[in-house]
Amino acid sequence: MSMQAAFAAAIDAIFRDANVAEDATWRPGDAGPGIAVRVVRKTPDQVVGFGDSRAVLPTVLIDVRASEIASPASGDTVEIGTLVLEIIGTPVLNSLGLAWSCEAAPRD
Repeated sequence: MSMQAAFAAAIDAIFRDANVAEDATWRPGDAGPGIAVRVVRKTPDQVVGFGDSRAVLPTVLIDVRASEIASPASGDTVEIGTLVLEIIGTPVLNSLGLAWSCEAAPRD
């Protein structure tokens, strides 16, 4: 098995794990019926400096497999249960091209 295939199998196992990933509906451009996907939701805090002060800001990152969503974009929405998140900023593809990491914010 090649290294790429091994990493792809590991990513697939992570996204299948109910303790890590969850079912979601991805709507490109917030339109249409959406695409059923598995996502990993992460909520790391981001520390931002303001002069001599620092603020801790909550952030939401959504990881999705590139095999499920080929080109996520700002303005796409992700529905996880009753929570709707909007992708903000530019999604980043990991170095192996297997998963996208997308910053998201709750939809108003």
